[in-house]
Amino acid sequence: MKKNVSISSFVFDIINFVVLTVFGFLCFYPFYYMLIYSLSDPVEATKGVALLPRGLTLKNYWAVIHLEEIPLATVVSVFRTILAAVITIGCSSFLGYLVTKKEMYFRKFIYRYVVATMYVGGGLIPTYLTLRAYGLRNTFFVYIIPGAISAYYVVLTKTFFEQIPESLEESAMLEGAGILTCWARIVMPLSKPILATIAVFSLVAEWNYWFDSHIYITNDKLYTLQYVLYLYNQKAQSVADALKINPILSEDAMKITPATVRMTITAVVTIPILMVYPFMQRYFVKGMMIGAIKG
Repeated sequence: MKKNVSISSFVFDIINFVVLTVFGFLCFYPFYYMLIYSLSDPVEATKGVALLPRGLTLKNYWAVIHLEEIPLATVVSVFRTILAAVITIGCSSFLGYLVTKKEMYFRKFIYRYVVATMYVGGGLIPTYLTLRAYGLRNTFFVYIIPGAISAYYVVLTKTFFEQIPESLEESAMLEGAGILTCWARIVMPLSKPILATIAVFSLVAEWNYWFDSHIYITNDKLYTLQYVLYLYNQKAQSVADALKINPILSEDAMKITPATVRMTITAVVTIPILMVYPFMQRYFVKGMMIGAIKG
């Protein structure tokens, strides 16, 4: 049986579709332009980017990965992203779990204090002085420790944990389980949707963040890939010149332009993190506790 649709509803659907299509195109086009440009022959790309790469080639990527700072910066970024995300998820979720327990002293005060940090910050200079006083400046730990607990993730996990029936934990405690056991073996396995969500948020944030390298790091062996990208974008012409005289590369490197350097390095930094979501999205739609409690 056909459902009658009013003219106003039809017009609204059309406008909605057009607006969302335009918005989606505006979000997608910069990535598409970057990818097509980086896959095009540098000389041909200067004539303009078309629907498909002009003179399809992977030599731009081959040249960029031979830049001196790229391999070490990639290793630093990968370790920083994975370790920081794991520690942030663990610490934030555990604090979120603790503030749901009535047995915890001052839990309401602690939770409100954590939430307050979302609105009030110490500022850049006090933060810098604090991290320097702790001896974190110019160390790898400056990437990990300051973000170990995120107020936003604490709020998300606390809200999610409160939906889990207490009977599950009570049953485990009757068998001798403690707080840590309940959190690790009962609450966490049932919280895959929210954990996957904050994992995506955390991985993307950690991978893309470069400002802490700019402020706290002067040792070039600790530069992240994103900060190296920032530096290369500031001196794209000199990078292109350096590639032209690199003895490892072929004569095709002679054609590399500053614009090609910018687009290719941006693609190298962007594409890996874009691959995170497809592996995580299945947890977004899963039920929280299908079959966890019977009868």
